[in-house]
Amino acid sequence: QEQLVESGGGLVQAGGSLRLSCAASGRGFSTWAMGWFRQAPGKEREFAAAISWTGSNTYYAESVKGRFTIARENAKNTVYLQMNSLKPEDTAVYYCAADRHGLGSNPELFDRWGQGTQVTVSS
Repeated sequence: QEQLVESGGGLVQAGGSLRLSCAASGRGFSTWAMGWFRQAPGKEREFAAAISWTGSNTYYAESVKGRFTIARENAKNTVYLQMNSLKPEDTAVYYCAADRHGLGSNPELFDRWGQGTQVTVSS
């Protein structure tokens, strides 16, 4: 059974940076598109960023475009989310997810989820 484990969350001031990591176990990581989603208190989970299995295609929500960067290292079974210029509205639990059959361009196809890591941005 594949497992996804996030790390790197924490408390940061507005304007600061954090890098999230997601380590995957099990076979298949190098063939999965990967993504990051987030859920703020009282809100539904929303898509943030995704990357194709080759790493050649990336997708971003408008709210994070230009500030967040998704990347992956298939040799380490790890995907990253570099978050810069953080804002209080970025406060959320961030989830790593795998799209095992698609290209990463459709948020509805992500079907494996990590437990999440909390990111809190203070003003």
